[in-house]
Amino acid sequence: MKNIPALIHFEQASKENMPHYYDFALPIHTIKNLLKNETDSPFYMYFMKENIEEIWETVEQLAVQQPELTRILANVFDCMETGTISYSQITGENKFVVKPSVNNSVYYFPEYEVALAKLPIYQSHEDYEEDFIFAQNDEGLLQFIDFIYAQQKEFMKGFINIFTDTDDGVERVQEKITHQVTREDVLLEEEMKTEIFRSIDEFFLHSGSFFKKYDIPYKRGILLYGSPGNGKTTLVKSIAGSTAAPVVYWQITEYTTSYSIKEVFTTVTKLAPMILVIEDIDSMPEESRSVFLNTLDGAASKEGIFLIGTTNYPEKIDPALINRAGRFDRAYEIKLPTTETRMNYLRKRNVTQFMSEEDLNQLAKETDGLSIAQLNELYMSIALQWHYEEKVQIEKIIKDLQTNNQKTWRQDWGTEHKPSMGFNS
Repeated sequence: MKNIPALIHFEQASKENMPHYYDFALPIHTIKNLLKNETDSPFYMYFMKENIEEIWETVEQLAVQQPELTRILANVFDCMETGTISYSQITGENKFVVKPSVNNSVYYFPEYEVALAKLPIYQSHEDYEEDFIFAQNDEGLLQFIDFIYAQQKEFMKGFINIFTDTDDGVERVQEKITHQVTREDVLLEEEMKTEIFRSIDEFFLHSGSFFKKYDIPYKRGILLYGSPGNGKTTLVKSIAGSTAAPVVYWQITEYTTSYSIKEVFTTVTKLAPMILVIEDIDSMPEESRSVFLNTLDGAASKEGIFLIGTTNYPEKIDPALINRAGRFDRAYEIKLPTTETRMNYLRKRNVTQFMSEEDLNQLAKETDGLSIAQLNELYMSIALQWHYEEKVQIEKIIKDLQTNNQKTWRQDWGTEHKPSMGFNS
């Protein structure tokens, strides 16, 4: 940044002649003096138009996980918070922790000669938060931003990063994968499973060299559809735990708008190559669909993004979403488990500790129509009954589950009928 002279200096202002400017400039002037005294060099203030919250989230994580990279030079106001209390699940300990406050603190990164501050500004009997970025020069600031986004990608690996559209904007939460789901845990048809994982591995291998070699656009989209409880979420967790790339899980709600769509895709584009999972894609609000479709069509918005859409109701999906090349390339039906799959699942759960192999074979045959989630409930019911009674009434447990299954059945997923899903250009 060139050293362009300013026309009005803080020393020339007062509450009498420029009350609003004075109140706004006082904390800025104080911080700039602090930085100059700390480094013996002048600092300039910058404005970041968008995505400043992404930077703050990463700074907050750095302050906790790598405190040697940043210093808190001061708390600006003496009558404001200096720490925050939050319930943390990231460490796996599930407990309350006290972290340095993002608000009211001056964070300084010596390696890049960059400082950040988030402060309340009081004007006209109101207050609002304002973000400030200070740096000695443009080069150091740009290197700092590159560093922040590289760290953000690292922090996202090994987590399910959930973006949820809310009335207040896009809420971001990280869920640590405490139970590692392996690819062997995914109960799909072997051919389909191999095809899905092969396409994912090739997408991230050597930064997409396969796509460049064969002149294929570096983007991919698959749609997973089928009745609830048959492994779509397990598949996503296995991908997150076995792929060296960030995974964002975007939950569409009634609050999904053109603004949240833009925010999500602007964020994930910076994280590419990465995986974007869109849960219940059929629930996209009608008024937002055209913006969503146009965003998918944009070359830049999907570069380096492996898109996975999921739905329990494929017949509700807008045909425009799948009948045009470049949106979703393939659709995979996640079917109810076969007799063999049910047997393998129950054997893996070690249900034979409660029954003989012969009983297991019979159990696998009699549970036709149950989902993987319902098989898990079957195992729980068997274990509970054995624990308290040291015997298992398998016929009664199966009958109860099947009765409940019939009461909640909403779609005829068990038939061989396949919904009409075209992929014409």
